[in-house]
Amino acid sequence: MALILRFEQLLLFSLCLTLVPFESNADLSLIFGNMTLFNVNFKSPAWLGRSIPVSNNVRIDSDVDPNILEDSHLNTYGLIKKYGYPAENYTVVTDDGYKLTLHRIARPGATPVLLVHGLLDSSATWVMMGPGKALGYLLYEQGYDVWMANVRGNTYSRGHIKYTHNHAKYWDFTFHEMGVHDIPSSIDFILNKTGFPQLHYVGHSQGTVVFWIMGSERPEYMKKIIYMQALAPVAYLQHCKSPVVNFLAEVHSSVSFILKLIGVHEFLPQNEFIVMFNQLICDETTITKEICSNVIFLTTGFDKSQLNETMLPVVVGHAPAGASTKQMQHFGQLRRSGAFRQFDYGWLRNHWRYNSITPPEYKLENVQAKVALYYGENDWLAQPSDVEALSLHLPNVVSQHLVNYPKFNHLDFIWGVDARELLWDRMLSNMKSIDREQLGDNLTA
Repeated sequence: MALILRFEQLLLFSLCLTLVPFESNADLSLIFGNMTLFNVNFKSPAWLGRSIPVSNNVRIDSDVDPNILEDSHLNTYGLIKKYGYPAENYTVVTDDGYKLTLHRIARPGATPVLLVHGLLDSSATWVMMGPGKALGYLLYEQGYDVWMANVRGNTYSRGHIKYTHNHAKYWDFTFHEMGVHDIPSSIDFILNKTGFPQLHYVGHSQGTVVFWIMGSERPEYMKKIIYMQALAPVAYLQHCKSPVVNFLAEVHSSVSFILKLIGVHEFLPQNEFIVMFNQLICDETTITKEICSNVIFLTTGFDKSQLNETMLPVVVGHAPAGASTKQMQHFGQLRRSGAFRQFDYGWLRNHWRYNSITPPEYKLENVQAKVALYYGENDWLAQPSDVEALSLHLPNVVSQHLVNYPKFNHLDFIWGVDARELLWDRMLSNMKSIDREQLGDNLTA
């Protein structure tokens, strides 16, 4: 039913576009409650700047660089292989039965670094912008053995030893289970494979959330971390400006009821039809790229100067990569409560699960690993005041840096045109400094 609803909405949107007069100006707006999501002025459009013949196979004709189109269809392994880097992939089975994919840019014998993506994202985020423009390649070129995680429910981690991803039970998780099961299992696999006792950790957005949870609930793993670098760190959402998260916070109970009623367990599933439609409206050659930009930025903040819009087909070819609706509800709960705590099932079920009518807060004092926090002023999700509140609860923050660019937003940490100059060079310098410090400690031990 969810797919039918989504298909009807897309048809309605397409119909609205075809009704715009070809020799006149028109405005297209999407208004949600009292909030305008986007507002675009059209000037004498052709049919989206391309032809879509009706046939067995949908074809989109456009002037987009074939190289970019190819990248939008390649998976993470294929992207790494295409650009001449040593690509590997592995399957990790968690202790609660989920099958996860780890991607690797292999440099055997080098210090491993684990990159953990954010919400609705995947390992592709670290390489999709290409050599010289993606953090995964940069870390490899700096001498690291690069591993990229995929948490349960995303494009690459949809298996289970018992359930299929069409089963409701499969989607009964939030980022809590990722922190308790997915990340520890991935770390153990990497350390066993490489023979190293510790690794570097780089997390973006939700990739930081799951680290705090791992530290809280499984503190023994902090000894396996050389250095945790948190990009756009999220824990407290009290000052969150994201319309999506704020909406989920305000109508939490209603959204939960509706989703359960119609049986929707996956939020924004990735499939060929959705990918095709996203590419249709996001190619640089189409008049609707402004819509795509605004929708992508809707949950994160706006900074078009740092977005390479030519790469939008690649971005939407890989994201959204899937999440559970329960996971999205949990983010809404954090915003509503202002606390960093476990999932709220309601007072009765809370009492049964937690022996308390309210969910327990995560124990950030257990996060003993060395931590660096990097954040931006224009980040709607990781607001500076919330990051600063987080830093007060973490016991071992060794570096805290507000990016020196006022418009730097949530996605600029991974896709920003100037991310290397504004942030990544500092990160690499910090990593090398920690490595030298650790080497000195080992020599004197």
